[in-house]
Amino acid sequence: MALLVGIAGGSGAGKTALLSILSQRLGRACIIDLDSYYRDRSHLSTEERSLVNYDEPSAFDRSLLLEHLRDLAGGKTIFKPRYSFETHSRVGVEPVTARPVVLVEGLLTLWWEDLRAVLDLKVFVDAPPDVRLLRRLMRDTRERGRTSDSVLTQYLTTVRPMHERYVEPTKVHADCIVNNGTSGHQALQDAAAAILRMLPDVTAAPSE
Repeated sequence: MALLVGIAGGSGAGKTALLSILSQRLGRACIIDLDSYYRDRSHLSTEERSLVNYDEPSAFDRSLLLEHLRDLAGGKTIFKPRYSFETHSRVGVEPVTARPVVLVEGLLTLWWEDLRAVLDLKVFVDAPPDVRLLRRLMRDTRERGRTSDSVLTQYLTTVRPMHERYVEPTKVHADCIVNNGTSGHQALQDAAAAILRMLPDVTAAPSE
C-alpha cells in the first residue's frame, strides 16, 4: 500500500513549492493536485463560469478524487483530469502511475473528513495574508493570463472569505504545520526534511 501525504494551506502559502521539494527528494512519489479535480463547467456560458465560487468545497469533484486516491493506494494507474483555468473546463486526462508515496495537494485537502481518513500524514502550509495575496497576484497574472484587477476582485469577494471559512479551520487537523512567510526557500527545505523523517519505511532520493 502507498503512503498518502496531504498538503493543505491557503492560496499563495507555498504548497506547490513544498510539493516540488518533497517530490524531488522522494524520487518515488506521484502527485495529485486538487486543482485537477474542479468540476467541469463547460456546460455553462462564459459569464456564468466567471460567477462560480471556485474556493468552496462544492467546486470540487470529491468522489472522483477519493476514487483515484484509493486506486493509487492499491497500486492501480489512474487517469487524472486535465483542467483549464482559462476556460474552467476539463480538457482531457493524463495517466498517473501508482508510486510508494502519493502527494495530495490543494486548498481543501484537509477539509473533508473522508479524505482526511485516507491520509497517512497531514501537512498545513501557513503564511501571512499579505504574503499569500502577493504570491497569488504574481502567479495568476503571469501563469493564468489574469489581470491584476480581476485577481484582487476575486480575492476580496471569494478567496479571502472562503479561506477564513474553509481553509484556515483545517489547520487543527494537521500533523505538521509549515510556517512559510518571508524567510525564503530554506524554510521549505527544512520543513521537507522534517516531513520526510515522519514518513515510515520511505528512502528519500539524495538531495542536491
